[in-house]
Formats: sequence, C-alpha cells, structure tokens
Amino acid sequence: MGSHCSEVWFEVTDLPVVSGLGCTVTTADGTEYLDFTSGIAVTSTGHCHPKVVAAIQEQAACFIHAQVNCYRHPLLERLATRLAEVTPAGIDTFFFANSGAEATEAAVKLAKQATGRPNVIVFSGSFHGRSHLTMAMTTSKHGYRAGYAPLPSGVFVAPFPHPWREGRAEDESVAQALRGLHHLLLAQTAPRETAAVVIEPVLGEGGYLPAPAGFLRGVKEICELHGILFVADEVQSGFARTGTMFAIEPAGVTPDVIVMAKGIASGFPISAIGASAELMARWPKGSHGGTYGGNPIGCAAALATIDVLTEAGFLDNVVARGEQLRGGLRALAEGHPVIGEVRGPGLMVGMELVDPATGEPDDARVGRVIAHAREHDRLLLMNAGTYGNVVRFMPPLVVTEAEVDRALTALGSAFAATG
Repeated sequence: MGSHCSEVWFEVTDLPVVSGLGCTVTTADGTEYLDFTSGIAVTSTGHCHPKVVAAIQEQAACFIHAQVNCYRHPLLERLATRLAEVTPAGIDTFFFANSGAEATEAAVKLAKQATGRPNVIVFSGSFHGRSHLTMAMTTSKHGYRAGYAPLPSGVFVAPFPHPWREGRAEDESVAQALRGLHHLLLAQTAPRETAAVVIEPVLGEGGYLPAPAGFLRGVKEICELHGILFVADEVQSGFARTGTMFAIEPAGVTPDVIVMAKGIASGFPISAIGASAELMARWPKGSHGGTYGGNPIGCAAALATIDVLTEAGFLDNVVARGEQLRGGLRALAEGHPVIGEVRGPGLMVGMELVDPATGEPDDARVGRVIAHAREHDRLLLMNAGTYGNVVRFMPPLVVTEAEVDRALTALGSAFAATG
C-alpha cells in the first residue's frame, strides 16, 4: 500500500494484485494465486466474469450516475423486478444502497418507522457492519467496536446456538437459545419496544456457523407472536453462496425484510433491502435516501450476476463443490484431530481448529495453516470466529472440481508442515 493510503485497513496479505480472472488473481510479477476469499465472499461469479464485464462496459457508455431523487433510470425497476423473482415469497419491493452496512442500517430504520418501536435484537457472534449503528449490532469480535464508544443504544444480544461447541444435541441447543431470546424479551427489551430481530442465517465473521432450521423457525414464531419484524441479514450468505439463492430458504422461513450486498453484483458496490409492498409503504417518503443508491452501473452488474447465478446447473455446481470441499476437509480431519468441526452449506464452509487435548480454540494453528497455504501453494484463505480459530472457505461460486482438489492438497501440505 502506498504511503498516501491510510494504514487503517487490516491486511490479510500484502500482495500487489493487478488482475483477476475466475478463481485466480495475478500479482505484478505475474504470479497467480487461487483465491478462496472472493474479496470476502463478494466475487460470486468469479473475477471479471465476461457477462458482468460486458454489462458494466455497456452501461458506462449510457449513464454512470443517475441519481434517484433527480430522475429514474430504467435499470432500477428491471433490477427490482428481477430481485422479486429470486427472493423469498412476499418480498417484492426494494430499496438500493451501496454497502452491507448501509443496507442493514436502512433495514433497521424501516423497522423502527414501520413499528414505532425503538429497539432491535441481534445474536451473539453477529457481524452487521462498520457504521456506528451496525458496530453496536456486531458482537463477533471486539476489534470491530473497540475505541468507538459510546455506540448507539437500543441494541440487545440474544444467544446463537452452537451445538458442537456446547456439546449438546441440535434440538437441545436450539431450545436453550430460544429460551434465551424469551428471557431477553422479559428482562431487557419488552416486545412492545422491540422493532426487529436481525439475524444472519449463517454467521459470517462469527465463524461460518449455520443457524439450525428449527432455530430460525422458532425465532420467526416469536417475532410473529409479538409483532416484531424478522430481518434476515443475507449480506454474506446470499446470492447462491449456500447452494440456494438465499440461506434462509431451506428453513421455510419468510423474512419480513431481507438485506443483500456482497455477491449481488460480483464486486461492484451495490446493496439492497427487500420487503413487502405493504411494509415498504409504512416508510415515510423522504425519511431515508442516499446519493449513490441504485447506481446504474451497479444495477447492470447485479442484473448480469443474477443471470449467471440462475443459469441451468449453476446451483448444482455450488452444491457439488461444497460437498466435495467438506468431504475432503473431513477426510483430512481423520489424520489431524486439531480439526474439530467442518460445517456450513454450499460454498460457505468453516473449519474450526481446537487443541485436541483441551478443546480450546487454536487460532495460532489457523494462522500457520493459512500462511503456509499462501506461501507454498499460492492459495488465499481467511480466518473467522470470535477466537480467530476458524478457517473459512468462500471461493467464487464458479470454482471447479480441479480447483477444489488443488485447495485440499494445499491444506494437506499445510497441516503436515505446521503440526
């Protein structure tokens, strides 16, 4: 990074990349790396997918910035219509922003306006963004919040089930977490004061930990009982990352609001929230907005991305590659007891490392494994989790069988070399 750039960014690597294609990135000296970070689960169709590139190029020659308050470009309605086709039933009206944090904050503003209530509930291990409000909603790691107090009030934290870590059967873990949510509504934020429950169907920064379907259904039932809005934060888990268009789908739960970003446009900065027309109508005109929301190039990139993700067989490949990856990691675990759990749907896979003797998180081993894979086999990975002891796998969704095999071979070498 040059001397005129702020050093506030945490660096996973210091690689000077100059281009990317598919699942690889290339540095200035011509070295190629297999990228299993996807820019933090963003490049869903891979780096520089030709259909996305073409859509951006075509739109850039027509309009770069068509500000929504001033006039309406045609891609706004086209993208909203397309999103209505792929989001859960009942979600049919959309507001566009730029980032996941912006969209999450917009979802909370909508919930507060629509319900007239001041508080929100999030879950232990959550990550919802870097703005002041979304920092207050983030509980996955203190580094995301440290030094910024006081943060906005009115945010309450409920437990998130982790059956393996708790040593419980899934149904017992779910029941305990739901009891915790009930307790919170009795002890800290009354239902009549609670606008929304905001949940990641799969925790992202919290360790790629899926919410059991029974937990999602239980949370939804509690919300319906008390008139609380159920907000699904699908910023990291959405747009085919988990093998379905949205991670909430297999649970059969329809959110009141869904938050979208990251994989929506293969890397172009655009985000959205979706809700029913009836709910959106309760948002007073002019009470929210933004200069760049619904940028026409972003809309073009999102439309092209959705076209690729919905091609015949695309989701099948995501599911197959996820099964291949998890199977390979579980086979690796047989010879390396430091691997405590392999989890996650589709290509949102987490591998948690613990000391085999004590069960304590082994973040140091995670660091060594990731460094070895990068330095010796040119494989890029990231960690996750409150303790930093989860290796997360989030390759572009176009990853091939051969590329997954290459990654598994590199990990085998890394574990053998770092034991």
